[in-house]
Amino acid sequence: MDISNKMRSQILIDALPYIQKYHNKIVVVKYGGNAMTNNELKEAVMSDIVLLTEVGIKVVLVHGGGPEINSMLDRVGKESRFVGGLRYTDEETIDIVKMVLAGKVNKELVSALQLHGAKALGLCGVDGQMIMADKLEGDMDLGYVGQIHKINTKPILDALNNGYVPIISTIATSEDGQCYNINADTAAARIASCLRAENLILMTDIAGLLEDKNDPSTLISSVNVSDVPYLKRTGIISGGMIPKIECCVEAVRRGVKKTSIIDGRIPHSILIELLSNEGAGTQFI
Repeated sequence: MDISNKMRSQILIDALPYIQKYHNKIVVVKYGGNAMTNNELKEAVMSDIVLLTEVGIKVVLVHGGGPEINSMLDRVGKESRFVGGLRYTDEETIDIVKMVLAGKVNKELVSALQLHGAKALGLCGVDGQMIMADKLEGDMDLGYVGQIHKINTKPILDALNNGYVPIISTIATSEDGQCYNINADTAAARIASCLRAENLILMTDIAGLLEDKNDPSTLISSVNVSDVPYLKRTGIISGGMIPKIECCVEAVRRGVKKTSIIDGRIPHSILIELLSNEGAGTQFI
């Protein structure tokens, strides 16, 4: 569909208040799901980030890489195992997680963003002791899965202040140098709160929070964090949405102005979320 010059100018005018709102502010994007594996969606995400940086918005990209880890485990003949939605990470698996996330996935994203004209810097949580963690304790032993106890924001801020987009893989380190696997949603939420980010965006493969999980037309566009316990009791928040929404609630309570769960299957959903009134999913305030 051809767009007239008048329509183009109107789009820019409509976006201006949001560009002004986020100018020189930090936005943390957790990147995962189809948007990482579908080439067309990946191209849209890269161009979105470049556009945002060009208009003065400071973007921090935190990424997962579950499918790539599963693929490498398959190649070495090791079964992927999950407990309560978290990957069981034994000694062999943590080595593969480090190799895939901090090596393959991270550097591919750095390269992709640079090809679109941005300055990108690949980091992992071990660098500069950025993400400090201890072993996650609970009813089930998850191996080398960590619980964050400290975020050192200096490496991230140094990158941002020098015009780079930090691309962060969520490998953490302990005081004694042991590496831990950290859930990317959890890491993004803590990083956003420690940076006092204006917005935290979690990209997913669903439209957002739905009143009826089988009906995308029942999207709930905005949720006050105080309503989350009620939504859990009524079953509207259930299953795999629980940990994602808990990350959003934690980030808001720790000082992030707004968090959003958006549909990463929609091209340019990041721009729709940040630079329009409608948004692209469910926001938590």
